[in-house]
Amino acid sequence: MTITVREMDGADIEAVSAIRVRGWQAAYAGLVPREYLDAMTVEEDAEQRRRWFSRPERTSRDLVALGGSGPVGWIAYGPWRGEPPAAEAVGEVYALYVSPELIGTGIGRRLLDEAHARMRAEGFTTSALWVLAGNERGRRFYERAGYRADGEARDDPYDTIVLTELRHLRAL
Repeated sequence: MTITVREMDGADIEAVSAIRVRGWQAAYAGLVPREYLDAMTVEEDAEQRRRWFSRPERTSRDLVALGGSGPVGWIAYGPWRGEPPAAEAVGEVYALYVSPELIGTGIGRRLLDEAHARMRAEGFTTSALWVLAGNERGRRFYERAGYRADGEARDDPYDTIVLTELRHLRAL
């Protein structure tokens, strides 16, 4: 399958939401309560994404990987949110999801490489991201891409559950 990467536009929102919801349900089974994952819907996610995507003050960048029939992956990145972990210009990968049936085909790496190139072009010298504790597959993926855990952790509330995420950094 030939993959191209481009900026996301409003017409991609439904497909990106489907990738994100299915990605959560596949990647976080056993880490996030089943009730939470089962309650996720593409419609609610798309509604939230439309609101976020239309905000004029939005500083995130969104890219989609296109396969034969449309989006098959999505990455969001932008400036670090919060106190920077270093004195450098830090960018952050906010989210990266690939259609679950295509994980392991290089799509995620292609998106990540493109986001890294764009972050460098925007003046960032370091990339940071958060990985859900227990998501060993995700951690291995990011470590192969040059990220290293720096010992920082945070609790991220989702409705009635709190998930712990581990920070990873990589030089750009």
